[in-house]
Amino acid sequence: MADLAQLYGQHIKQLQQKAEQIIERAGLDGLAIHSGQPHRQFLDDMDYPFKCNPHFKAWAPLINHPHCWLLIEPNCKPKLYFYQPVDFWHKVESLPEAFWVEHFEISFVKNPTEISSYLPYDLENYAYIGEHIDVAGLLGFKHFNPEDVMNYFHYHRVTKSEYEIACLEKANEIAVKGHQAASAAFFLSASEYEINQQYLAAINHTENEVPYTSIIALNEHSAILHYMALERKVPAKLHSFLIDAGANFNGYAADITRTYAHDSGTFEDMIEVMHKQQLELMQGIKAGVSFVDLHLQMHQRIANMLLEFGLSTGQPEDLIELGVTKAFFPHGLGHMLGLQVHDAGGFLHDDKGTFVSSPDDHPFLRCSRTLQANQVITIEPGLYIIDSLLNGLSENAKKAVNWQQVDLLKPFGGIRIEDNIVVTATGHQNLTRKFGLNDG
Repeated sequence: MADLAQLYGQHIKQLQQKAEQIIERAGLDGLAIHSGQPHRQFLDDMDYPFKCNPHFKAWAPLINHPHCWLLIEPNCKPKLYFYQPVDFWHKVESLPEAFWVEHFEISFVKNPTEISSYLPYDLENYAYIGEHIDVAGLLGFKHFNPEDVMNYFHYHRVTKSEYEIACLEKANEIAVKGHQAASAAFFLSASEYEINQQYLAAINHTENEVPYTSIIALNEHSAILHYMALERKVPAKLHSFLIDAGANFNGYAADITRTYAHDSGTFEDMIEVMHKQQLELMQGIKAGVSFVDLHLQMHQRIANMLLEFGLSTGQPEDLIELGVTKAFFPHGLGHMLGLQVHDAGGFLHDDKGTFVSSPDDHPFLRCSRTLQANQVITIEPGLYIIDSLLNGLSENAKKAVNWQQVDLLKPFGGIRIEDNIVVTATGHQNLTRKFGLNDG
């Protein structure tokens, strides 16, 4: 991986240039970006786990630091107001001795209420970027997350700097170690809870540090798309294992899914074919390709898989037209990835905020953009046995389903294979498989 310090220097210059551009366009004097502050649990004296404003961590990789502020002004070095209280109840975070610190003019704030003495006296023409509008209003801001500013940043955030791609690559490297540990635990007959513990230990993350709650699903639980229950008991018979789990590096997320069969047979063959279909589809990824077109192509491939493994009968086009493929593959092909797992900007087609939604008959697709170089996306085709969706098919569509084969595969739940991909001018770079997570 290239030297992060050098790449970060280029990254911060690009951010500053973009910020100055939108500040001028919006007629502002500057931007104040708030890391956020903890939320107190209802009727309690404890806070929920803190989650940093993604606009803040785009500049400074301080992902666990509430009450910090950035002040961005034209032709000025970014100012970081670092919260460092006097507190004997909690661990007080020190400013990291890191490569990025030199790029900021840094002041230390001991109390959140003191920030008013550091920010400009007149904030009427500054924009507040953050979630705590009440705090910003009391400080004197008049512009709160202006739509033109947010659209501009979200549109451009989709295109990653070299520093960001290096961070995403590192996040994948970390997550792959967890996936390898988790699959080993599965074949040693661990429970969902035990597998999750092995995953966290391998990536050296706590539950609050992973970018999203891990999906650790055995057997039929693999058909629940966002399954997060973590059974403590091992099923009497192990059939399958689906893991959708990521990792963080400097605030950037990996998002990887793999599926495993416990024993050889039809389901293992289906997993191998899904890997093959995903890899073949990804050969068509490059700048200028429509993400919607890729999604629709995957439905053609799912139709072929349904026929190959006897789950349906008929012609592929008929299975798509009747909605059979959507019953087996109900979610989108993937999404933008970066500072957030489902990164912003997937539906924006210019930096003015032109919104293009997904096709009406594919409402769960999270991206409608034409791909460009240095965008990072997930590609995650799936095939599941979900009773509610299959039972909801029209009578004509039900006639195309081989219900006997559905019943045979129901104990296995489903398959999902997900890689993290950097789009290039002529193709793509797979951030996931380069670290050895190459097959099921």
